[in-house]
Amino acid sequence: MISKRHTLLVELTGLFIFAIVMILLTFSERVEEIIELPKSIYHMNMLFLSILIEALPFVLIGVLIAGLIQVFVTDEHIRKWIPRNKYLAIMMSCVVGACFPACECGIVPIVRRLVGKGVPIYAGVGFLLTGPLINPVVILSTYMAFGNDVWMAASRMILGFVIAMVIAIVISFIFKGNQLKQKFPVQSEKHSSFQEKVKHTFTHAVDEFFDMGKYLIIGAALAAFVQTYVSSGDLVALGSGLASSTVVMMALAYVLSLCSEADAFIGASFRGLFPDTAILSFLIYGPMIDLRF
Repeated sequence: MISKRHTLLVELTGLFIFAIVMILLTFSERVEEIIELPKSIYHMNMLFLSILIEALPFVLIGVLIAGLIQVFVTDEHIRKWIPRNKYLAIMMSCVVGACFPACECGIVPIVRRLVGKGVPIYAGVGFLLTGPLINPVVILSTYMAFGNDVWMAASRMILGFVIAMVIAIVISFIFKGNQLKQKFPVQSEKHSSFQEKVKHTFTHAVDEFFDMGKYLIIGAALAAFVQTYVSSGDLVALGSGLASSTVVMMALAYVLSLCSEADAFIGASFRGLFPDTAILSFLIYGPMIDLRF
């Protein structure tokens, strides 16, 4: 208990100091007058804060859902919902993920908690990939961004679903057990009152937020650094052929680390420069893995 409190105190102190530094760099004109830093540092800081502010609401929603899963979803529920057949479990997880409107930042704590409750790792990966990639909000934004192009939206949905299924199947052959290093304690909530369950839900959500928050900060800082010092124009210049343009767009998706609900509008802006195949790789690869993930 003492070590846990000490770890929480250290994390809170670190986050507090970090927040103070970011606020001073961003909003204090006197700091810029006293300490002469390159303009790129302030630009990187603004990008970092914008990424963080964009991602935090989704993370908060995600950790709250993770807390609800921890308290209200029992191991018996998991065993009833997940088919015993490996391929049916993967398909069901991909279908549920495709219907779940979650950003890549918010879905990580949800899947982490599900796997901790007994969901097979391959089913968790299927849910993890399809959730931010082909949920209804993302498909609608893709359709609108490309000028009501049904083909582009349908291609993203179908190809994304197939790729997620293939990756989950491969994972099922590579990893047999639960890959989480942290074992979540099994707590009995059956005889608790509703008020106690709500309290435990928020307690788990807060713990999950601090567990995931530090990785979000690191990812946002890396994304801001790369967007500041790596020129997207240099990447665009490399994409001359179909293969090279596809690789360039995948690299650009990784570097920009855009939210899946907004990446279609950025991808549409490259339609005159790259073929649709390369743009599809941008739309599919980005939500699956980026610097924030």
